[in-house]
Order: sequence, then structure tokens, then C-alpha cells
Amino acid sequence: MTKKKPSVSPEARRKQIIIGIIMGAIVGVVISLLTQFWLWLPAGVALGLASGAIMKPPEQ
Repeated sequence: MTKKKPSVSPEARRKQIIIGIIMGAIVGVVISLLTQFWLWLPAGVALGLASGAIMKPPEQ
């Protein structure tokens, strides 16, 4: 028996990745300002991109 996974629309996937990048950029900027080290910004964006790509968008 195989379970059929509900497919996620490309628009929902794209929105999830964009939201992840934006949230990662915000976190990166905040940490950069707190530590005075600018390389936290690209690290935050990369973390947001990875989180947005890995997480499953809500079904609706």
C-alpha cells in the first residue's frame, strides 16, 4: 500500500522560500547589528533559504 502525498502548488512553495529568505535577512541584520560583524547577514539569508526550502508549506 502506498500513501499518496498531497501535492503542494508551486506558488505555495515559492511563497514559503521567499518568506524564509526575508525572515533570514531580518535575523541576519539584527545579529549583525548586535555583534558588529557584517558576515552574519549572508549567513542569515542562507539559513532562511534553507529553512524555506526544507519546510513544508501549509495545505490550503
